[in-house]
Amino acid sequence: MRTASLTQLRFAAALSLLGCAFVFNLSAQTYHDVKNPPKSWIDPDTGHRVTRLTDEPGSASMYFNVNGYSPDGHEMIYTTPDGVSVIDLKTLKTRSVVTGSIRVIMAGHKTPSVFYIKPEDHALYVTNFDTGVTRKLGTVPPRGSIATINADETQAAGTYDEVEAPKEQFGNNGPGGPRKPPTKVEQMHALDQAPNKGEMMVRRLAARIPLVVYTMDLSNGAVKPLFHSTDWIGHMLFSPTDPTLLMYCHEGPWQAVDRIWTIRTDGTANKLMHQRHMAMEIAGHEFWGADGNIYYDLQTPKGQDFFLATIDHTTEERTWYHMDRNEWSIHFNVNRDATLFTGDGGDPGQVAKAPDGEWIYLFHPEKLKNIGLADKDFISPGVFHAEKLVNMSKHNYKLEPNVSFSPDQKMVIFRSNMFGPTYVFGVEIEKAVK
Repeated sequence: MRTASLTQLRFAAALSLLGCAFVFNLSAQTYHDVKNPPKSWIDPDTGHRVTRLTDEPGSASMYFNVNGYSPDGHEMIYTTPDGVSVIDLKTLKTRSVVTGSIRVIMAGHKTPSVFYIKPEDHALYVTNFDTGVTRKLGTVPPRGSIATINADETQAAGTYDEVEAPKEQFGNNGPGGPRKPPTKVEQMHALDQAPNKGEMMVRRLAARIPLVVYTMDLSNGAVKPLFHSTDWIGHMLFSPTDPTLLMYCHEGPWQAVDRIWTIRTDGTANKLMHQRHMAMEIAGHEFWGADGNIYYDLQTPKGQDFFLATIDHTTEERTWYHMDRNEWSIHFNVNRDATLFTGDGGDPGQVAKAPDGEWIYLFHPEKLKNIGLADKDFISPGVFHAEKLVNMSKHNYKLEPNVSFSPDQKMVIFRSNMFGPTYVFGVEIEKAVK
């Protein structure tokens, strides 16, 4: 493993005294083992400034499709080994909000709040991170979990198993596998990819554990079943614009399931959102845009041809944006006005087997003009024009970076272990001025 030479360190120190912006141009490569990783640097391969937003080793931003931002866009929640903290995205000042062994769900869309479960009483709580006021909202059903809170913060949604899950299986239908009392703070989606994930998913799907998808009324804690199933249900996420619309997925190997579904909270309109047209076609890692549209990773077939697909929530018009193999990402995201996309790349061990995919990407979308036959049911074609933001060659992709745009659309925020422990980073979309 390469370390900084004495000459490089003296050079860096001299530049620091001069106040130069590119002091840590070699940070991810040269300063990989330092105990105090750099706070800010310009990536020499991309020209974009990267800032380490958190100071706590083991701190992490939220899962890519989970809201982590305050309604006014000024603050972001993040987890630490001790609890949940909030960072002011302008001043970068942080403060602790919740401490103790909890499972964090998300930040509220309506109020500056964090929702979480306390395993000690298996109950849902909310803490306002401006006032510090904490309320208990309801008790989670036995063998159950809560995955999401709706846009007006009136309902939660989750699943519970109707029977005890076999211990040799992956566990219950909540994300992250068997739900044991945590010894520290956990996110509802595990930070690291599960070992032998492919084998686990096959076993879990085959278990056919009976479950109930339900909602909880946050005014009184009342639980209401939506439907019963023996499918493995996960990735539940309420629309950020429609408090009655819930997206969920059929978990399992993507080529073996029809994954992406939506349902109304009154139990109606249970609908498959992507219909497969090819053997080994896969679609997944679905997420809502701020516009209420659905976006997801699409491969036709698996590991060969790559798209980011979109569904307009009002017209149901579909657009597929094509990308190269190296540009495929474990997770994608979109900015508030849907003019830019981002991806967190992947190492050669991921499904795309990309030889040069270890980057944080910015994608400029282009819809292609149709000069041929037209049909209202045709897919609108598009293409991504990729720009590299951060060299992630020193990142271990067992930790998924989980990119998102800052609400002011000036940064892409992600988690990384490029310096050893996990921290939260932000990379500026505009190139740095040297």
